[in-house]
Amino acid sequence: MTSFDPLRFVPWTVRRLSKTFRGMVSTILIPAAVLALAVCMGPLALADSAEALFLAHCSSCHGAGGEGGRGPRLNVPRLLKAPDDAALSTVITNGVSGGAMPGTRMTTEENRQLVAYVLGLGRAEAVEFPGNRQRGESLFWGKGNCGACHTVGPRGQRLGPDLTEIGARRGPAHLRTSLLDPEAEIPDNFSVYRRVILMPDNFLQVRVVTADGKQLTGVRLNEDMLSIQLRDYSGGLHSFLKSELRELDKDWGKSPMPSYRNTLTEAEVEDLVAYLVSLRGGSSD
Repeated sequence: MTSFDPLRFVPWTVRRLSKTFRGMVSTILIPAAVLALAVCMGPLALADSAEALFLAHCSSCHGAGGEGGRGPRLNVPRLLKAPDDAALSTVITNGVSGGAMPGTRMTTEENRQLVAYVLGLGRAEAVEFPGNRQRGESLFWGKGNCGACHTVGPRGQRLGPDLTEIGARRGPAHLRTSLLDPEAEIPDNFSVYRRVILMPDNFLQVRVVTADGKQLTGVRLNEDMLSIQLRDYSGGLHSFLKSELRELDKDWGKSPMPSYRNTLTEAEVEDLVAYLVSLRGGSSD
C-alpha cells in the first residue's frame, strides 16, 4: 500500500516554485540574515576583552595604541580631561561637551574594563619620536612662520587654532599630515551625515563683499540664519547681517594654511612635528 503524498494533488508549477523558494531560503536568505546579524553584532562580539573594546570604540580616533590621531593621545601619564578613574568613566559615557568625542553606550563592566585599559596605556614605556624639538621650535617661529597664524601660550597670532596643547590633542601622524596636506580633512561640504563631527569639520573659509563694495576673506567664527561673524587674515573681527552683504561665498574644502611639503626638508618636518608633540599646555609629559 503506497503512502499518501499530498504534493501529488498540487500542480507541478506550484511544487517547482516551492522547491525553488526553499532553495533560496537555504542558499541566500539565511546566509544573508546571518551576515546582517554579524555586522550588527560585530562590536558586541568583539567586546570580550578590554583591548577589543578599545579597538572597537576608540582606536579609529585615538590610534590602536593610544598614540593619537584625530583624537588626543591616550598613552600619556595624565589625561587632561580625565585625570582619574571617575572622570574618565564619565567622559566615555557622556563624551566631551562641545568637543568631537561622542558618548559610548556600554555596560558598567565594559566601562570599567575600558577605563582600566586606557589608564594602562599611560603606564607603558614612553615612545621617543624622531626629530629634535628645539630645532622644531626654531622652525615654528622662523622658517615655518607658524606664529603668523597660530598661538603657543601668549605668543603668536590668533587667526588659526591655538596650539598650546596640540601635543595632548593630536598624535604625530595627524600633525604630520596637517603640515604636508592641510586640506586633507577639511570637508568639501556638510551634506554627508557624519556619526562623529570632528574639529576640522567646523572650519570654513568665507569671502564677503559688503554693500559699499569692500571685499573681505577670512575664517567663519559663527553663523546663524541672519548674520555671520568672521576673522579676516589680518586678525580683524567682523560681524555682518547677511541681508546687508552684496556677496557671501563659502570656500568648502579650502584652507589658508600652506603645505610645507616643498618648503621644509624631511628632517625639518620631523623636527617640527617633535616640537608640536611636545606642546602640552605647560606639561613636560
